[in-house]
Amino acid sequence: MANVVAKDKYRSILHDETENIQWRHGGPPTYGLVNQLFEEGRTKEWPEGSLEEIVQNGIKSWEMELTHKIRLQDFKTIVPEKFKFFVNGREGLTAEETLSLGSYNALLKSSLPDDFKPYKANEETFESSHEVFKSAFPRGFAWEVIKVYTGPPEIAFKFRHWGFFEGPFKGHAPTGKIVQFSGLGTLKVDDSLKVEEVEIYYDPGELFGGLLSNGDSTKSSACPFSS
Repeated sequence: MANVVAKDKYRSILHDETENIQWRHGGPPTYGLVNQLFEEGRTKEWPEGSLEEIVQNGIKSWEMELTHKIRLQDFKTIVPEKFKFFVNGREGLTAEETLSLGSYNALLKSSLPDDFKPYKANEETFESSHEVFKSAFPRGFAWEVIKVYTGPPEIAFKFRHWGFFEGPFKGHAPTGKIVQFSGLGTLKVDDSLKVEEVEIYYDPGELFGGLLSNGDSTKSSACPFSS
C-alpha cells in the first residue's frame, strides 16, 4: 500500500503537480517541521481566504518552487518571462538568475568588501547555501505576513522571518536562541495573481547579529551590511 502524504495547508500547489515535474531532490518536499515552527511562533493567524493569507501562502509556494524545482516551465507562482527579483535596491535578477543562485544567495548578495561579509554569496553555490542555513536552522526558517497594505496588482506587505539557531553556522557554535528579522516587500502580479516582480527591503544585520553573537566573532557582530 502506497504511503499517503498529508496535504500541505500552506502550499496547495504541491498537490496539483503532474508526474513530469522535475524535482531537485527526486520528488516533492515535505514541510512538517517548519510548518510546526510557523504555527507555534507566528504572531498573526489570518482568516481563510483573506488577502493576508493569500499573500502568505503565495510567498511560501514561490519559495518552495524556487528551492525544489529545477525548470522554470514547472513554476506555477510566477510569470517567468517577466519576472524580476529586487533586494534592497540592487539591480533586479531575472527568473533564470534567481533560480541559479537560490533564495539565500539572491537575498544575501552584497557589495561590501570581503573582510566585512559574514556570508559571501559569491563563493556559495545553490546547494552549499542551503546546506549552510539548513545546518544553522535544523527545524527550518519560518516566514509570516505581518500586514498587507495594498491589494493587487501591486501588493505591499510587511513580513517576519525566524528560526532557532540550533546548529553550527560557518564555524560559529549554536546558541539555541531565536534569530529573526522583519522587512517590507512588494509584489507586482497579473490577473491570475502570478508574480511578475518581487521587491524586498530588510536589514541583513538583524539576521547575522543573531548568528554571530555567541562570542566567537569579533569582526562582524555589528554587521555593517548594506547593498
